[in-house]
Amino acid sequence: MQKKLRVGVIFGGRSGEHDVSLMSSHSVLKVLDPEKYEVFQVGITRQGAWVTGEDVWSALKSGQTEHLTPAVLIPQPGQAVLYALKQQTLEAVTELDVIFPVLHGTFGEDGTLQGLLEMADVAYVGAGVLGSAVGMDKALFKDVMRANNLPVVDSILVLRRDIEENIQDVITRVEAMGYPLFTKPANLGSSVGITRCRGRADLHEGLLEAARFDRRVIVERGVNHAREIEVAVLGNDTPVASVPGEIRPGDEFYSYEAKYLMETSELLIPAPLPEETTSHVQELAVRAYQAIDCAGLARVDFLMDGQTGEIWISEINTIPGFTQISMYPKLWEASGLPYGTLVDRLIALALERKAERDRTERVFRRGS
Repeated sequence: MQKKLRVGVIFGGRSGEHDVSLMSSHSVLKVLDPEKYEVFQVGITRQGAWVTGEDVWSALKSGQTEHLTPAVLIPQPGQAVLYALKQQTLEAVTELDVIFPVLHGTFGEDGTLQGLLEMADVAYVGAGVLGSAVGMDKALFKDVMRANNLPVVDSILVLRRDIEENIQDVITRVEAMGYPLFTKPANLGSSVGITRCRGRADLHEGLLEAARFDRRVIVERGVNHAREIEVAVLGNDTPVASVPGEIRPGDEFYSYEAKYLMETSELLIPAPLPEETTSHVQELAVRAYQAIDCAGLARVDFLMDGQTGEIWISEINTIPGFTQISMYPKLWEASGLPYGTLVDRLIALALERKAERDRTERVFRRGS
């Protein structure tokens, strides 16, 4: 019999998207085929503690984690081993063949976890340190897009210190772009901390709100008559794009409430776009993905002027929402790749990327 792959699914996390991670990981855990995989749950609490044990997901969901055991992954090449910490002694739980991070936002999607996994020399699903970090920071991502002649809306980066020390100067500077404006934490997703600003009072409040969640705040010019288009991308060196989808939010924009709490948002898959526009956004999605050296998966979001048809890349999500009703898996389902097969493909891509990393020589030998 073929040996089962030992998969560590990591979820929860120390970010404002902890609850979103629980929703996504619940779907992944349900679909992992027990005939193919031996699954080990690793939770990260809101305080950042790693834990393992029986039904970690339910424990994190309820907040009752006292019965769980502290978990440790040592960043040392060799055998990737998950350890439990018992009475100040490390006890091996299992070796892991691949890790599936289902962590959204900071300390999971931003390259920090990926750095640990690179040090441990273990295969893992998704982008590496570079792609994760650039994809996470909206301001840096836009700079990379501009450097690659890819279209993005006007934006200005401000620091929390600027907001705290002289918010009026910040307001004067960003108002030059014209209202409406959007204030966003540069390093967060799921629309956490985003405010649509119609005037100076909104802008003042929005800057303070975004600064709660990040020391880097991005202010973007709003797009008139905006349509929100999303494309899922899959692959390593030769990525492919799904059919595009369109979101018609039940709120004034695709807010956290519209994404996860309201039932009035519409997902149109495929998006009602002309054929040439569909091909264009698919091409832009792949180019953006490759520009930041992404791997495994990402969802690329676009804004489209509903009157002129002009298109801008909004952002890239290297660990997008992954519930069975989330846009990323639904786009692939509409493209002919069901949820379970998609998860299998992501694990295969993680192993493929690890094999490619293993080809890199780490020792330099001078010629004779």
